[in-house]
Amino acid sequence: MDIVDLSIVNVALPSIQQDLGFSQQSLQWVVSGYILAFGGFLLLGGRLADLLGRRRIFVAGLAVFAASSLVGGLATGPAMLVTARIVQGLGAALMAPAALSILTTTFGRAASATRPSASGEPSPGSLLLPGSSSAGRCRTGPAGAGCSS
Repeated sequence: MDIVDLSIVNVALPSIQQDLGFSQQSLQWVVSGYILAFGGFLLLGGRLADLLGRRRIFVAGLAVFAASSLVGGLATGPAMLVTARIVQGLGAALMAPAALSILTTTFGRAASATRPSASGEPSPGSLLLPGSSSAGRCRTGPAGAGCSS
């Protein structure tokens, strides 16, 4: 999310400077304000997701991010755009840990299906992995291709 956002903003900086009347010195705050807010509030976003619920914080972060994106798009001056970018960084800091947590809890069980079970018997997913200890060893080459237990 952040790499794409920074690339888009860096490409647009000359137009932003010309259209909104930014000085060369203050133009850096369009990017830096977002990054500082994102990095500064990232841990808080994760803690809030733990306390108040992942989905609730994700939706709140998405709403903050969307609203600040709208304000930034409609900005009429440098202060309005920089403020919108700072709030946008805050929204991203709320969304990122909640999104990662949602993905981990949703797909965490599917990833464990490829690991061998504690009983030593292979799980269905591990049979598809050549070279895994529970699936046997696979030989490649002209001497003998195939898997043995």
